[in-house]
Amino acid sequence: MMIKVLFVCIHNSARSQMAEELLRKYGGDKFSVESAGLEPGILNPLAVAVLKEEGIDITKKRTQSVFDVFKEGKLFSYVVTVCDEGNSQKCPIFPGQTSRIHWSFKDPSGFTGTYEENLAQIRVVKEEIKEAVLAFIEKIETQN
Repeated sequence: MMIKVLFVCIHNSARSQMAEELLRKYGGDKFSVESAGLEPGILNPLAVAVLKEEGIDITKKRTQSVFDVFKEGKLFSYVVTVCDEGNSQKCPIFPGQTSRIHWSFKDPSGFTGTYEENLAQIRVVKEEIKEAVLAFIEKIETQN
């Protein structure tokens, strides 16, 4: 059975994109995964760069609105918010048997400093997301 997962953050520009792609890479064909944002923006070039270091190319991806996904009536096994607690509450409630999970990660759009400093900070966030994704995969595999 395919496990459908939606990752949500504010702009769908970094955290949710990284979570989506890392689950796609490490979760294999057990998962159908998407990401979306409350206020979709443009891809964060730092997220694009750190995913490229993982062998993942998202340069041609577009951001999407969580509300558009909701309106399409898609059903998800899990909706995972990857923003701060306050913003996670703004995510719509999806119909069906959806488990909501919240993972809190720093927002890369708030990073300040040089390009190299910001790249180092987003690498940390990417590694935190990767750890959460790998733990999620392990938890799902032990349940099934």
